[in-house]
Amino acid sequence: MEPIELGLWVSGGMLVMVVLGMRVAFAAGLAGLVGLVLIFWAKRDFGMEHLGWALTVGIKTAGQVPHSKVSSQALSLIPTFILIGYLAYYAGLTRALFEAAKRWIAWVPGGLAVSTVFATAGFAAVSGASVATAAVFARIAIPEMLKIGYNKQFAAGVVAAGGTLASLIPPSAILVIYAIIVEQDVGKLLLAGFIPGVFSAVVYAILIIGIAVVFKSVGPPVRGFTWKERFLSLPPALPIVAVVVIIIFFVYNPFGDAWGTPTEGGAVGAFIVFCMALFHGMRWTELKSALLETAKLTVMIFTIIWGVLIYVRFLGFAELPSAFADWISSLTVSPMLILVCILLAYAVLGMFMDAIGMLLLTLPVVYPAVMALNGGEFVSAADSAFGMSGPMCAIWFGILVVKMAEFCLITPPIGLNCFVVAGVRDDLSVQDVFKGVTPFFIADGVTIALLVAFPSIVLWLPSLA
Repeated sequence: MEPIELGLWVSGGMLVMVVLGMRVAFAAGLAGLVGLVLIFWAKRDFGMEHLGWALTVGIKTAGQVPHSKVSSQALSLIPTFILIGYLAYYAGLTRALFEAAKRWIAWVPGGLAVSTVFATAGFAAVSGASVATAAVFARIAIPEMLKIGYNKQFAAGVVAAGGTLASLIPPSAILVIYAIIVEQDVGKLLLAGFIPGVFSAVVYAILIIGIAVVFKSVGPPVRGFTWKERFLSLPPALPIVAVVVIIIFFVYNPFGDAWGTPTEGGAVGAFIVFCMALFHGMRWTELKSALLETAKLTVMIFTIIWGVLIYVRFLGFAELPSAFADWISSLTVSPMLILVCILLAYAVLGMFMDAIGMLLLTLPVVYPAVMALNGGEFVSAADSAFGMSGPMCAIWFGILVVKMAEFCLITPPIGLNCFVVAGVRDDLSVQDVFKGVTPFFIADGVTIALLVAFPSIVLWLPSLA
């Protein structure tokens, strides 16, 4: 049996395990281990006397992956970004941010929901985890919206959809994972996510205002705040701005050399927020909770990475990524049409897999194919299919894929953010949250279409670096 055939059979088996309910990390790790053993055994024509040798070599090859890959310095960004978010919550910065957004924006139709979206976007700028963002604002924003008569399904949908913004707005754990998989510059990818993330928040806000205008009972406006009250709400929210500026300057200093690496920026940001939390009276029990939640989420992400990278090592031996790239580039249809089909496939796949696992499983095969469509890793903008150089195409595709991962955080039946919001609120069922996020599918579709049609939205900021 040829390596490519083995790759297809093992990949099919892994997908069956995932559909049957096995966790992505374990399904990918098991498939990768079995595939490596079969690859090495095939080199000896599947002779029974060589099975022990194949097992030994396959297990050793798989065993080298977790340490060699996860010891990467870039991955240390993930726990620091997550910790920043939890510490910011216990420092009271999230409530201050929501209060400021409410006083300035809540007067528009659906104003409290719009305030929630922009507050989640602001919190996303200090938290790299969508799940954490959704959990925090389910506690803060939903009670406020219900108090003034918001539809509970709509209120839950706003929080679940707003939480997805943490996937794009830097610091973003998923963008870091993408950069590591495709071996691109973490700093430029984090910069590239800023404008699309804000753009997504604006599209959400426009959708909410439109719904509130048509259905006046859905989200009544909140009025009565004086200009003095509005300005007084700004100082408590300014620390978040300070942390964002510090992290951006570490990643990319527009006035000169960067102050340090993204990893160092994340560590400094976590330390600053920790000091703010202490200043605001954070106690040991709250610090313990922040550390435990950070550890749980980090372990979950790292476990997925370990399992999937074993599978990725097997794919390399099976030569499946290069074969898929050759097949995609040989098609005679428009490269843009192929790209759209790939994004649609992500939308379907995201209904059955979590965002991180989906990216880790697919990118080793899909990324080389997209780069081949554009003309290769080192193609110039003039000679490319999408009108951009190889490095810029890698950044643009990364933002598109991560935006699709955002979309998958609210799509049934997996929609992780929806489960988180329902888990935090006893008065909401998962079905309520899924009904509430339905209008936001339209907003995400519009955003993705505009990012595809106008790549400059993504590429302008990283092109300045």
